[in-house]
Amino acid sequence: MRRLHELKPGTKAIVSDIEGNSALRKKLLGMGLTKGAKLRVVRNAPLKDPMEIEVRGYHLSLRKAEAENVIVEVKEE
Repeated sequence: MRRLHELKPGTKAIVSDIEGNSALRKKLLGMGLTKGAKLRVVRNAPLKDPMEIEVRGYHLSLRKAEAENVIVEVKEE
């Protein structure tokens, strides 16, 4: 298990858990980052903030602080 912000572009993973306070959890769940959702890291900004991921057929930008709360299981590196 790893945190989403640790992944490199091109890596595919499955969401295992969402941590953080209830407001952040609701925000991330509302964006489609639910348990079992498949995602792919598209690219990182120069300082990895924000990062772009593809989840459920759309592209999503997440701040590093938000991505730290997403626990994933890596499928491919």
